[in-house]
Amino acid sequence: MTTEQHKGEHTGLDLLKVGSKDVFTDNISKIGQLFPEVLTEKRDEHGRLRPAIDFEKLKQFLSEEIVDGRESYEFTWVGKREAIAEAGRPTTKTLRPDLDESVDFDKSENIFITGDNLEVLKILQESYLGKIDMIYIDPPYNTGKDFVYSDKFQKTDQELKEEMDLLDEEGRQVVGLTKNEKSSARYHSDWLNMMYPRLRLARNLLKDSGVIFISIDDNEQANLKAICDEIFGEENFVETLIWHSSTGGGIRSKFVNTSHQYILLYTKNIEKLPMLYAPLSEEATKLYNQIDSKGRYRDKDFAWKNSSTNINQRYKITAPDGQIIVPKPGYIVRFIEERFLDELSKGNVTFKETKTGPFVTTTGEQANWNIYIKKYLGDGKGAPVSVLPRTSVGLNNDGTSEIQKMFGERVFEFPKSTKLLTYLFDIVTEKESLVLDFFGGSGTTADAVMQLNAEDGGNRKFILCTLDEEVADKSAAKEAGYETIDQISRERIRRAAAKIQEEHPELIGKQDFGFKAYKLDSSNFKDVSARPDQFIQGELFDSVSNIKEGRSGLDLLFQVMLTWGMELSLAIDSKKVAGAEVFDVDQGSLMACFEDNISEEVIRYIAQEQPLRAVFCDSSFANSADKINVSEIFKELSPNTKVKVV
Repeated sequence: MTTEQHKGEHTGLDLLKVGSKDVFTDNISKIGQLFPEVLTEKRDEHGRLRPAIDFEKLKQFLSEEIVDGRESYEFTWVGKREAIAEAGRPTTKTLRPDLDESVDFDKSENIFITGDNLEVLKILQESYLGKIDMIYIDPPYNTGKDFVYSDKFQKTDQELKEEMDLLDEEGRQVVGLTKNEKSSARYHSDWLNMMYPRLRLARNLLKDSGVIFISIDDNEQANLKAICDEIFGEENFVETLIWHSSTGGGIRSKFVNTSHQYILLYTKNIEKLPMLYAPLSEEATKLYNQIDSKGRYRDKDFAWKNSSTNINQRYKITAPDGQIIVPKPGYIVRFIEERFLDELSKGNVTFKETKTGPFVTTTGEQANWNIYIKKYLGDGKGAPVSVLPRTSVGLNNDGTSEIQKMFGERVFEFPKSTKLLTYLFDIVTEKESLVLDFFGGSGTTADAVMQLNAEDGGNRKFILCTLDEEVADKSAAKEAGYETIDQISRERIRRAAAKIQEEHPELIGKQDFGFKAYKLDSSNFKDVSARPDQFIQGELFDSVSNIKEGRSGLDLLFQVMLTWGMELSLAIDSKKVAGAEVFDVDQGSLMACFEDNISEEVIRYIAQEQPLRAVFCDSSFANSADKINVSEIFKELSPNTKVKVV
């Protein structure tokens, strides 16, 4: 009997299996629901039986749809199979709260995570599946100098050649792999292997109506478009936005000065994507040059040239002097008569005297009037354009200027500007949207979310993830006292929040200017999956508690929350009951106590609160009799509570 099997056995208390969402097992389950005949089992590295798929049987069920050979279109690269596999592997890591680095931890619903975003995305799969409204990322452009992610895709040349079918039947190389850094397959492959699993995991987190913006330049734009077409589906491609990122010469290439970058826009399901509206440019806003009691407006022609013969758009209209007028031949009006009369009653129609307008009398003579519809500025939005308006989104150096002004030093290179991101966020987010950025960098996304909330009274929340990458020696950041990128990012959020509150004191206490900080770390629990023959005598006593030294009750609580698919932003209360600390998440969604010894008083207190879930440490109970007692108490006081031990 394994340690894992022993825990909770015959006690009425089940062991809560902690860890990230197992995407492979989930996919196997989905296939099994469609084709139960193909389900089988295999042993994992620990000797345990796991569900698996008999692919030969599955081929029989899908024989007419199977593509054999290499005569089909596909986008591939060295290491793609491993990248696909990596997206499906669960992680044993977790997130630990960092109270010292947080701002208003108890109340804030914003999240800041330090750690490798691949692991973080895996951890978030359960809690944020289908909950993210918008993702914005500014990944490394693969310039040869900005690649810092060290994913384990290393293979020998022989392994790579075999994987990519680059060897013929006699083992000779069919296609060469050059060692020229920029022209070799690996130069782009390493970047693709880094991006592919992250984007696949990110897609899972989006709502059906959710969107993702990805900044990129020509180094990898074509490859990024190809993998996004595969992951999100070509049909869910919305647009490639052109950002005029610099004036003048731009970045000098060999032949052409480059003054633009790209922002790829995809959605999870194009059928669910609502209409998009962008803030009007300054030039467009100037057209709204008239004003009345309802606000600024411009006159829009009510009639325009159109060969349509639709009688609903060619009806008689009574002018202010009693003249009956109709559109000239070859003209129609914008609204049916019912809509026109409604707009007229609201004061949204303007008659202007003219001798050259598109209206005639019923006898065919030139009418004395033209008609206009008042188009109000309103929220100042219209249809987005693929070439972003320069005055609305700013330039590349605006981001650097913001950092320099905020810190007094250029502590971060090439950050995106808040002007660009607030523009993008304004296009797709509602006031209650959740925004994710897993290449958080300098923290511009958080700054932009808070600024946009201040502008329109929104309550958007952000989740940021960035690496604790060390800053360069002798850099401005190093000289300013910063050791890692995440330190700069958190400090930028604090300073941005302070600036907004200084400019908008009325928002203090009304807008969320804080964040909960977390750091990626190994699991809080020791590995208890070993077989009996893998234990040595001296380790048996260590198995009494499976919790690692130095881990707090709050550490355990958040790992349990993530395992159970609960959001990191949920409110947490704690109180002492009979000397033990009891956590209450989201007013009874989960209650937990992780003390070494838990009295019956504590158990009864939690049970009387009737939470949806309750969790305890397996080692908190001296023996099976104590665990059975816990089970019986909950059966009596709260039979619907899910009770687990860890």
